[in-house]
Order: sequence, then structure tokens, then C-alpha cells
Amino acid sequence: MHEQTMTFSVSDDKEAELKKKLTIIYDALKEKGYNPINQIVGYILSEDPTYITTYNNARSLVRHIDRDDLLQALVKSYLNN
Repeated sequence: MHEQTMTFSVSDDKEAELKKKLTIIYDALKEKGYNPINQIVGYILSEDPTYITTYNNARSLVRHIDRDDLLQALVKSYLNN
């Protein structure tokens, strides 16, 4: 008996919205003097929003991003470049 593999997909519109939000978060972290990559990775791994600054509403934005969608978009982007 074989189990079927589940599929997961994020639409192009959703990816564009993720990119927009992630860019705002990245810029806010950079402007406040943080290493944006380290902070975003910390958030992804822990789901602790305190890794993200409140500046420019970045923490609120990150709370509205589905981590599964974000991870899929990041892996897709990494492998396509």
C-alpha cells in the first residue's frame, strides 16, 4: 500500500504579495540597523514575532504571512535562480 504524496502550491498573486510584504519587513529591519536575513530566519525558525521590528508596521505584516507559503516561495526562488 503506497501513500499518496501531498501537493502544495502558492499562486503567483500570493507570491507577489509575499514578496511585497517581505521586502517591507527586510527594509524596516535594515533601516533599524538589524541584519535582516538573520532576523527573518530567526522568525521563520521560531515563529517568535519579536525577531521583527515594529518599525514601519513590519511585525504586524509578518504576523499575516503564512510560514508554509513563505518557505515554499523562498525555496522556489532559491532553486530557480
